[in-house]
Amino acid sequence: MRRRRAGLAALAASAMMFSLLPVAAASGAPTLAVAAGQVTTIPDWRLQTSRTATSGGNVYSDPSFNDSSWLPVAARSTVMAGLIANNKYADVNFGDNLKSVNRDDFSVPWWYRKSFTAQQPAGTNTFLKLKGGIIARAEVWVNGTKVAGTDTVIGAYPTREYNVTSLIRNGTNAIAIKAMPSDPTKDLLIHFVDWTQLPPDRNQGLFRDVQLANSGAVSLRDLRVSTDLPLPNLTTADVTVKVNARNDSGQAVSTQVTGTIDGLNFTQPVSLAAGETKTVTFNPGNTPGLRLTNPRVWWPFTMGGQPMYTADVSASVGGTVSDSASTTFGVREITSQRANGGGRQFIVNGKPFLVRGGGWASDLFLRTNLRNIQDQMNLVRSMNLNTIRLEGKPENDEFYDMADRLGIMVLTGWECCSAWEAYSSFNAEKNRVAGESAESEGKRIRNHPSVLGFLIASDLATPATQEKIYLDALARAEWNLPIIASASNKSSPQLGNSGMKMDGPYWWEPPVYWYNKQLGGAAGFASEIGPGPTIPEMDELKKFLTQSQITSLTNYNTSQYHLSPSGTFAKLSFWGTALDNRYGKPATVDDLVRKAQLANYETNRAQLEAYADNQSDSSNPSTGVIYWMLNDPWPKLFWHLYNYNLATAGSYFGAKTALRPLHVQYSYDDKSLSVVNTGLQNASGLSVQVTLFNADGTQKANETRQVSSTGNATVKAGTLPQPSGLSTTYFARLLLKDSSGKVVDRNVYWLSTKADTLNYNGSDWYFTPQSGYADLKGLNSLSAGSVNASASSTVEGENTRTTVTITGTGNQVAFFLRASVRKGTGGAEVLPQDWSDNYVTLWPGETLTLTATYRTADLGGAAPVVQLSGHNTQTRTITS
Repeated sequence: MRRRRAGLAALAASAMMFSLLPVAAASGAPTLAVAAGQVTTIPDWRLQTSRTATSGGNVYSDPSFNDSSWLPVAARSTVMAGLIANNKYADVNFGDNLKSVNRDDFSVPWWYRKSFTAQQPAGTNTFLKLKGGIIARAEVWVNGTKVAGTDTVIGAYPTREYNVTSLIRNGTNAIAIKAMPSDPTKDLLIHFVDWTQLPPDRNQGLFRDVQLANSGAVSLRDLRVSTDLPLPNLTTADVTVKVNARNDSGQAVSTQVTGTIDGLNFTQPVSLAAGETKTVTFNPGNTPGLRLTNPRVWWPFTMGGQPMYTADVSASVGGTVSDSASTTFGVREITSQRANGGGRQFIVNGKPFLVRGGGWASDLFLRTNLRNIQDQMNLVRSMNLNTIRLEGKPENDEFYDMADRLGIMVLTGWECCSAWEAYSSFNAEKNRVAGESAESEGKRIRNHPSVLGFLIASDLATPATQEKIYLDALARAEWNLPIIASASNKSSPQLGNSGMKMDGPYWWEPPVYWYNKQLGGAAGFASEIGPGPTIPEMDELKKFLTQSQITSLTNYNTSQYHLSPSGTFAKLSFWGTALDNRYGKPATVDDLVRKAQLANYETNRAQLEAYADNQSDSSNPSTGVIYWMLNDPWPKLFWHLYNYNLATAGSYFGAKTALRPLHVQYSYDDKSLSVVNTGLQNASGLSVQVTLFNADGTQKANETRQVSSTGNATVKAGTLPQPSGLSTTYFARLLLKDSSGKVVDRNVYWLSTKADTLNYNGSDWYFTPQSGYADLKGLNSLSAGSVNASASSTVEGENTRTTVTITGTGNQVAFFLRASVRKGTGGAEVLPQDWSDNYVTLWPGETLTLTATYRTADLGGAAPVVQLSGHNTQTRTITS
């Protein structure tokens, strides 16, 4: 995040494949798996502040210590997450309750403790594995012995492993971890910057798994698989499998390393001296079958399928399995280059890949709720957003597994505005932790086909010393994907210019802004831009704002706690000024919420359409855009496409409209029409029908143009008609039809004969001011529209699908119709619900069918009903 100055049916069902880990789930002492190759994850912990637990790790890691008075917390649980799960605070999402948390509670260390039982066979080795660092630093104790201290267990991301074989005893054992206070301005941790109010504990404690792994004399580590396609040919692929075999015994040993992929078996004998590690490699040179014929090639979901392979390997000593490892992988190849104009162009399997993604926010308290993450992934794919950017918050393994299966690309890297970019403060320790972090993350995610690249900096350029540290670390991880110097237009000595820009905006801009190639407009690769405030619907506002906070939204100069802690983004400010001038000053807060959906819809649609419109420009094409942001870490009023509770409003559906795979769209700058094709296949015999209507329903123009669409490209289809006599506010309806006349895409714009204008000379890092405003106030005086609507629901496995059919009646437009599924008449909205489309507009005689998919269990036993509302229609309830 740039800071220059202070200031769905099948997809939903797949969620059931994952366990749910949202809160504490205390268990008894688990039994350590004793079979070679097995791994036990610590399932939960007991938590206590060091103000109460004043003894040392030798006491708390003693198996006889009684921790029954300590708090039960989940396997992955920061201190705040644990306290919230144990109901220590009023709802921290509501109002300003988060302010009441005593920050001083987190100025001291906190203890985590867990007992487990073990029965170790002779010759078995046990390793304690930290899947990531412990925030901020930690002491680790096992059975009264200190295994590691704060001089080595540092940072959010380094993975660490300790041989604790000599410490494990048959019977009851215990592990204790002392997590130190967190300060992301000093250590390489996690920081939420100005995205939201900050967690009071600054994410102190555990947020990834702690595991105990067993093996015999030989252990296997770092299984990795790489693939090579002879592009542009996709008929063969070379697969290379590597794994490190380590002799953990005190004498020489011979082992047989065996593997299998897709029915192909391969093996190698390996001799290891005492304590020796060797990399065992299988490739087409020694295993001809690893040159695959007609491989199942993995693609981003907008371009193709997501077939996955599995590689299994094991090491045997004397005919007995000593250790085993497994990984999934996909056959794909990703590179990048600088396009004309300098933008970073990613290339997948030889095809240019236009990134249209969103910036991900982890849960504010780093809680792991796998069903929630799966639901978010489903919404992302349903929206046709093809990429997620992780700025400084690389997610847990399950996140990447989901992205692999759904074909959603992931662009990862470090964050801004914290110790990560305070390069002048890097000493020997920070340099070491930086390298460990990059190597650990590189090894952890390198096998995932969904990973697009690694940003070694966000807002700044990495100096030569740190650049070398990161590049060396990623080389040790055998990273074979693009490495980018920065998310802003910066250069580093070895990598050169990033090919990315971070020129804003971060607050309101009108639709026309996105088409100008200046600043954040559609040229090159914009790594984080967006129009700021995204006001949810009233149902959602009531879940996290007090009534007085809701009422205060009409005062644009009021600081809002659910905006940003940064003064720059603490008020609605000129977003409200633009709303008043364009749509008319809201009469009530309900009117504000209604108009906010219109503003959010039109500018979000324009941002993503503009970057698609310019992708085929030969001199300065748009190559990527990351919408800032995708989601909420905590309930808030800005920077999201869907909100904290996964409710979707104008922001989401404006984006979803723009991202349709075969799409007709309008350009606000030159009034041109375009057809965007994000697939790889051409589409011929298409036609674009464009119809203009005055606000009173009078048809002013109706034209049809023939067009053929090129795969993975944008083609022009003429310009918008310019008839005389247009009302100041008017409508344009675009219909894209196939050769049979079937409508394959539909797009409705509300436009003005008075254009939005911008003062680029007054631009600041986060916005360009408007000098003139489009006049869309005619929407306030639309005559009443009318529709007929019906709904039906069917159960499909664990989900319900509700179908809503809406027909325009009378003689006026029915504008901006929103359907929502409710838990019975008068009930709350079912969340999440995945709609095929929403906020739709109909003229008399037109019929649209919308579908929503959601979990049947989320109805809470009630019958589904549909609430249908509109800008100029009466709200009604439809039984389904």
